Amino acid sequence: MSIAPPARSRAPHAHRSALSRSFGTPMPALSIEPNERVTFGIVHEDDDLLVVRKPPGVVTQPGVGHEHDTLLNGLFARYGARLQQLGQKRDFGLVHRLDRETSGLVIVALSATAYDGLCAAFAAREISKYYWALCHKAPRESSGVIKRAILEEERRKDRYTAEKRGVLSSKGKPAVTAYRVLEASPLGALIEARPVTGRLHQVRLHLDSIGAGILGDKLYGPTRTNSASHRLALHAHRIAFDHPVSAGRVDVRTAFPKDLRRVLRALELGRPDLADQDSTDDAEA
Repeated sequence: MSIAPPARSRAPHAHRSALSRSFGTPMPALSIEPNERVTFGIVHEDDDLLVVRKPPGVVTQPGVGHEHDTLLNGLFARYGARLQQLGQKRDFGLVHRLDRETSGLVIVALSATAYDGLCAAFAAREISKYYWALCHKAPRESSGVIKRAILEEERRKDRYTAEKRGVLSSKGKPAVTAYRVLEASPLGALIEARPVTGRLHQVRLHLDSIGAGILGDKLYGPTRTNSASHRLALHAHRIAFDHPVSAGRVDVRTAFPKDLRRVLRALELGRPDLADQDSTDDAEA
């Protein structure tokens, strides 16, 4: 997904490290205000990159209305010096994003070599991302590949803010998503989706297009499903790629968060962490 770069601080020299404040040590100013109250899990960490677990309800990077409470603010509280070195030119280490309500795995670069390599891998579609989605029903086919172009539109919400949304349109950019139904009941379905491309709201739009709207999706899902989940029932549970520096394989996973486990039980569906993970790997663009 492509969104605007992080907003610069109004006072670019105001955010100094704790060491600088305590001991007067001349430390570099930070462009993003650190906020240690923004919590996140660390699933993988090495000298060049992180894979972190973003909680639901947290915006990935600063923007209008969210200058201080984003994942990037939290990352700066712990890795500020390294992310500042990457600078705005390299998006302070962010190589991709998740929607605010989506929980799950995000890759963050800590070095310029890693950032450049990861961006190249995303462009070449060499990074595999997997999502679990709780949907209001299963599609007719239990597995398949959805190929429907997505056009990005911007609609103004008020004088100061605009809302981006995707529309299925032949005028849009090519978009490809592989999916499979892991389990279904009369109340709903658990679907694993792997987006091959990275268009705006791609998984949400594509699943809705085959009659499997995601629960809690107030933007695209059927109105009757909005109250079935208190938030968008979408979780980025797995990401796999070749390390841009060491060339070793990185394949990390994370379980469903507690809030979606409750929805899972209410739908009388099984545990997703016990599901086989491999059958969506054969999608072709």
